[in-house]
Amino acid sequence: MNLPATLHYTKDHEWIRVEGDVAYVGITDHAQKELGDIVYVDIDTLDKEVAQHDVFGTVEAVKTVSDLFSPITGTVLEVNDKLADAPETVNSDPYGDGWMVKISIANPAELDELLTAEAYGELVGA
Repeated sequence: MNLPATLHYTKDHEWIRVEGDVAYVGITDHAQKELGDIVYVDIDTLDKEVAQHDVFGTVEAVKTVSDLFSPITGTVLEVNDKLADAPETVNSDPYGDGWMVKISIANPAELDELLTAEAYGELVGA
């Protein structure tokens, strides 16, 4: 399983990559494998503030729909437009082009509550 050590993870299977005062968020390699073929990503929180653990969108796979939970509090600054036409990018490149949202970091201390790659790997049995 692919678990980049430079990312932070949540128990809800999201990852977060911090770049200055913003963060990119997506779902983990484990999550996309569990969901199967992703056919639609629905995120309607652009320019809205989301609290840590709040739902910021949903991801739809062939057999199920799953909520996406924000790993941190902040404002959704950008939604990955590529996913509208190519939601399967989440399956093929979950940590790269398959990112979902870019969020401002309102409370940097929340980052300390997230899991390391090693801790997330233990959680999912990797």
